[in-house]
Amino acid sequence: MNAKSNPQSVLHDLAQIQRLERGTLSVIRQGPAGPYYNHQCYEEGRNVSRYVPLQQVGEIQEAIDGYHRFQKLAQQYAQIMVEKTRAERETAFKKKTQRQNSSWPKTRKSSS
Repeated sequence: MNAKSNPQSVLHDLAQIQRLERGTLSVIRQGPAGPYYNHQCYEEGRNVSRYVPLQQVGEIQEAIDGYHRFQKLAQQYAQIMVEKTRAERETAFKKKTQRQNSSWPKTRKSSS
């Protein structure tokens, strides 16, 4: 398991993410006042492109970064839970096979 193998701490980290946005932020061209930005994302089966004012670039980039962090943490949580489930299943299997190898002698049923 990872260094952060506690599912509760991963869920706590997920809850700390305040803003999410899918897609990418790109410079579409350079103008006299600086770059012009474009936000592209996939929504309802279509690629959507929006102009982003310079004042909102930092906020949108932070939200995109939040979405990437969310994805990584969700994958980490899923991996922790898969490993936990497998370990529990393995433990249950070992207990079951240990009971079958009992030291008690088997009693035969009479054939009469």
